[in-house]
Amino acid sequence: MTKVQIKVMDNGPFRVTGEVELIDVDGNKFQTKQAFSLCRCGHSKNMPFCDASHKGSFDSCVRAEKELDE
Repeated sequence: MTKVQIKVMDNGPFRVTGEVELIDVDGNKFQTKQAFSLCRCGHSKNMPFCDASHKGSFDSCVRAEKELDE
């Protein structure tokens, strides 16, 4: 199984790459590809996937804390 990466995009979605199973609360599987984007703004007409509805109306630039060298 390949390592999964979830990237938080500036002013946009969560970009998911790798082999992952995406399921709803009832355990039903969503059709996914090797890479897909999940909506973070709540405006998508194709939830839980991003359809770019966020453009111009969603601001979020999240950064992780940098690890300090010991």
